[in-house]
Amino acid sequence: MKELFEKKQWSGYVFILPSVITLMLLVTYPLLYGIYISFFNTNLLNQWDFVGFSHYVEIFRNLEFVNRIVLTLKFTVATVGGHVILGVGLAILLNRKLPGQTLFRAILILPWLLPEVVVGLLWKWIFNPMYGLINHYLIKLHMISEPFSWLSNISVAYGAVVIVCIWKGFPMLMLMVLAGLQTISEDLYEASKIDGCSGVQSFRYITIPSLVPVLLVSLILDTVWWFKHFTIIWLLTQGGPANETNIVSIDIYKSAFDYFEFGKAAAMAVIVLFVCSFIGYIYRRMLNRDND
Repeated sequence: MKELFEKKQWSGYVFILPSVITLMLLVTYPLLYGIYISFFNTNLLNQWDFVGFSHYVEIFRNLEFVNRIVLTLKFTVATVGGHVILGVGLAILLNRKLPGQTLFRAILILPWLLPEVVVGLLWKWIFNPMYGLINHYLIKLHMISEPFSWLSNISVAYGAVVIVCIWKGFPMLMLMVLAGLQTISEDLYEASKIDGCSGVQSFRYITIPSLVPVLLVSLILDTVWWFKHFTIIWLLTQGGPANETNIVSIDIYKSAFDYFEFGKAAAMAVIVLFVCSFIGYIYRRMLNRDND
């Protein structure tokens, strides 16, 4: 009996072993290796000069990196805020029994299904000053007299990038909120009508409290994802014009592959890791408080 129990106990470890090995190779090892690189001045081949925490000291002494963090936070807040407004609003509409509901759901989820590379190249073509659709229709409607360079203009490039990122990411939050809305019992709304509650009161005292756990998880996941985002912004502007869209992930890429400062780039990535971990910590605290 004891031998049978021990076999069953070890069989569980055998089943999870492939997943553990995969995570160690694809997540844990690259993470630890990146932290290791941050303590060296290296070209990753034959130069490994140990510099300790000097990269971190240099980064925090440089106000440009702090400005990149601030810009990244602004970008994240604007993008996630747009996701909340669009996602919650559309989820509420799709939760109603309207004609063509299934078709609209399929259309609205398309941006999320498209790869980020496709989205970046698609919008770069739309914003193109010579043959882009936006300039074409604005000229046709006599709203502008000549082609406008949307991604090269300092005053509008940042806003254009944010719009593209909002368009790409809102379906995720929309689906999460829609799933949360469909778990709310109709009996609660019927009871509120009997008690004389208006639609606004039902939304405030039933819908919002019921959606708080879903919204909390969605917001944290969305915030972490877009804080470290790279692909779409790189394809659209490569951090320009004049560093207006040069968020921290772009700065890390340029440090590593343009200036070959791999140690410094790794140190910046470690700082981003701590920022994302701090966001996760806030999430756990808020979730535990909500459960209490």
